[in-house]
Amino acid sequence: MEIERIPLQKHGDSRGMLVALEQDRNVPFVIRRVYYLFATHDGVHRGRHAHRHLNQLAVAVRGSVTFLLDDGTGPVRVVLDDPAYGLHLGSMVWRELYDFSEDCVLMVLADHVYDPADYITDYAVFLREVRGPVYQEGLAACQSL
Repeated sequence: MEIERIPLQKHGDSRGMLVALEQDRNVPFVIRRVYYLFATHDGVHRGRHAHRHLNQLAVAVRGSVTFLLDDGTGPVRVVLDDPAYGLHLGSMVWRELYDFSEDCVLMVLADHVYDPADYITDYAVFLREVRGPVYQEGLAACQSL
């Protein structure tokens, strides 16, 4: 699965802490968009989509959130709860975000601007695209038995 937990170097002293996010240093792509989620209500699920081409780096700058990730081979759960770690999500990874803490602020850096055509919002369509025609041919053969 094209995900990676990236440790982010902390700098600090008695005044507090700082983490710098820098393209080609700890952000493995060109940064073209930054957005953040906050004030997410209890029980809300966000995401529920995949991107055909987009790479992202998610950082819980405050609080915590759980990611359910799937590249077509099965789900993996990742909790982000430390602002000194980023979660790199490559293309063709289904993501669902849930269990936001009340104080969660999730910042996301992306390598492209918003493009609705890049989103796959139907899980069955995602599975067909990520598994490709070989998988579909094998599935059809199994169904004809």
